[in-house]
Amino acid sequence: MLRAIADVLRQIGAALATVVTLPFRAVARLLGGASHSTRRTGRARRV
Repeated sequence: MLRAIADVLRQIGAALATVVTLPFRAVARLLGGASHSTRRTGRARRV
């Protein structure tokens, strides 16, 4: 019985963790893409 409750709580915690981290991942992708594009243009200017 306790194992079943613990499993349910683990699943809920995992779902909450993914929902909470999704916006941060999206922002990191946007910032990462922006930094890569500025690096590329910076290289083009130097050359």
